[in-house]
This record gives sequence, structure tokens and C-alpha cells, in this order.
Amino acid sequence: MLLDRYWESINTLVDKVKSTQRENIEKAGKLIAELVDQGACVHICDSGHIIDSELIYRGGGLILYKKFKYNLVVDNPVRKRDRSDLDTSMEGLAAYALKASGARPGDVMILGSVSGRTFSIVDLAYEAKKMGLKIIAITSMTYATSVESPHSSGKKLYELADIVLDNCAPAAEALMEVEGLEPRLCAASGLSAAFIMWSVTTVAVEEMMKLGKIPGVLKSANYPGGNDYNKTYVEPRYEKEGL
Repeated sequence: MLLDRYWESINTLVDKVKSTQRENIEKAGKLIAELVDQGACVHICDSGHIIDSELIYRGGGLILYKKFKYNLVVDNPVRKRDRSDLDTSMEGLAAYALKASGARPGDVMILGSVSGRTFSIVDLAYEAKKMGLKIIAITSMTYATSVESPHSSGKKLYELADIVLDNCAPAAEALMEVEGLEPRLCAASGLSAAFIMWSVTTVAVEEMMKLGKIPGVLKSANYPGGNDYNKTYVEPRYEKEGL
């Protein structure tokens, strides 16, 4: 059955992550703990493959994980015309987003792009690095090393990162070849990225507790008492202490 093949593929994927990524997972968790202890904030921006939704404000998750999203909205409903002669690149927009955000040098920026070439993510990594943030990248090295960067720097995400976490997804994402289907089936990166980042979280929590810091861990808001606990204890403490 395809179900059995899928389960086997997922087991193989997780085993590969465990056998190849432990060292960098531990480095990432320790970096987060060290910098948060020094007053840093942790920002997460993902190109759309789980981690920014999976990690942020979840029961059992850390309050200190905060989403970083930006967009440029232009309201200008003129008629359609050819603009191919104009430079319409959005490169550098991330610099303005960082200036408008709460980010500071020494913060942690966790960035996810499976291909490693997602323009907005690369631009953000490039500008965040210039600003002095530490970058943890989650990407597929198999994918990223098979494509070119659209950024003028020529860099891909992993080339701008302080720590690279390889989600071990194949190039173009999908895990299984199925007879009768032209595309491969079942994307790999979301599950492995979530597994990696919860693994990083365990390291970060353990390291913070070694430093005498008790990180704010959220309860499920829909479980009795959970929302009150988050609102009266975890959130105010984060605003005051950053934990």
C-alpha cells in the first residue's frame, strides 16, 4: 500500500535527520539559550512550510518564538501597461522591514526556505546578517545545492547562515515515485522541519535552565485554565524578562 510506503519513507527521513543533524541542532539550541540569556529576541520567518505556524504560540511551545512577517501593500488601480523597461526589483525591502520591526543586533533570526533560494527569505537573511543578527537556517541542502540564487549577492540561505539545519528533504520536496503519476508524491520538508525545531527547542530549554532561567512554556489556550495561565503569567513575564 502507498500508506505503508509513506510511513517507511517518513521513518527513513527522520532517521536521516537524527543521524546527520544532531550536532547542529545542539548548536542551534545552545545559541538561542545563550543569546536569550543576554537579552536577545527570537524571530521566525518561513516561506510557508510549517515552522512559523507550528512553533508560535502553541501549547508546549516557547513564548519567546515570535513571527517575523513583512509585506508591501500598494493601492494603485491604474490600467495595465507594459513596465518591463523599469527596475521593479524588491531587493532591499527587507532592510526597511528590519528597521520597522523590533529586531536588534544580537537577536536570533530563524529562517526557513526549502529550496534556499526563496527571494524574500534570502533578502531578509542578507539584511539581517548586515544588521548583526545571528541566523539559523532550515533548508534542504540537496535542493539548495541544485538551484541558483535570484539575489544579486548570488547567495542562497545556507550561505548566509551561522547555523544550517538540513531538513533532509529531496530536491523538489516530494518523497515517493508512484506508478501512473508524473510528479512525486508527499512533501517531506514540513514534517522534518517541525521535528528539527522541536528538537532545537528541547536543547534551548535545557540550556536555559542550566543558566538558571525558566523559559515561558505555553499551555493550550483551549484547555481549562490554559488561557488564564498564558495571559496572567507567561505573557507578562515575557514582556518583562524576555523569557
